Amino acid sequence: MTPSIVGWLALAPMGLLLLASVWTDVKGGRIPNQFVFSGLVLGILFNTILPEGLGFASSLPGGLGLWRASAGAAIGLAVMLPLYLLRAMGAGDVKLMAMVGAFLGPEDIIGAVLCSFITGGVLSLGYAWKIGVLRRMLQNIKIIVYSSAVKIAGGNPPLLDDAPETAGKFPYAVAIAVGTLGYLVWKSA
Repeated sequence: MTPSIVGWLALAPMGLLLLASVWTDVKGGRIPNQFVFSGLVLGILFNTILPEGLGFASSLPGGLGLWRASAGAAIGLAVMLPLYLLRAMGAGDVKLMAMVGAFLGPEDIIGAVLCSFITGGVLSLGYAWKIGVLRRMLQNIKIIVYSSAVKIAGGNPPLLDDAPETAGKFPYAVAIAVGTLGYLVWKSA
């Protein structure tokens, strides 16, 4: 079912903050904390003070409450944090997904994360091809997988720093924004 105009209006600040984060990530390789923290506060605030519903992206739009908004933020953070710890993602990307979770809540953040991962994979391949490093990227993936398997077998934690030469840095805010907004459009169809 299609969410009402109220639901879309409550999600508009998230969309604007996602677009601003994409801009700064593409231009400067960083996502400002002021974007993610103000979005985190707004997401939790909207879910707390607006009339109760099933979430802003639902057929019965409304706030999820403080705990469910906080749970959405925690899930967004928890799902992305291992990638940061493996050095596969920046801290700003992790915080950005937590912000999205504060708006969407615990159920919808899972769909947004999955769509962001799919989008990120496709966009990363396209980006690597465009800048001429696709072969190097695929070789790095092979080395990382083999090296990680050896480390795990030896009882050590894997790190994604075993690639001999980086294939480039992809602004992952693009994948988070496209994946999240794509998920919301798909869900409303």
